[in-house]
Amino acid sequence: MSEHGHSLKPYAFVLAALLVLTWVTYGAALVDMGHPWSDLMALLIAVSKASLVVVFFMHVKGSTPLIKMAAVGGFFWLLIFGAFVLADVLTRPGMLDFL
Repeated sequence: MSEHGHSLKPYAFVLAALLVLTWVTYGAALVDMGHPWSDLMALLIAVSKASLVVVFFMHVKGSTPLIKMAAVGGFFWLLIFGAFVLADVLTRPGMLDFL
């Protein structure tokens, strides 16, 4: 196996952070914060975990500007898809009855 000069210390910290965030996800699922807040908390934790994986495990942190631009572009593309799904769901009759 060839060495690429990567230290294991950042990976251990990221692993520990992912494990902590997994337990935070479990704890947040046990607490009833109300309908929109529980969903927003779960989404915030999931985005935090996904960004840790993208930045460290996919090596976006130390990559070229083109790779960073592609990662940011993919994130914005995901936001566009999410906006279209939200626009579709919110325009259906009866979808806002929970408010």
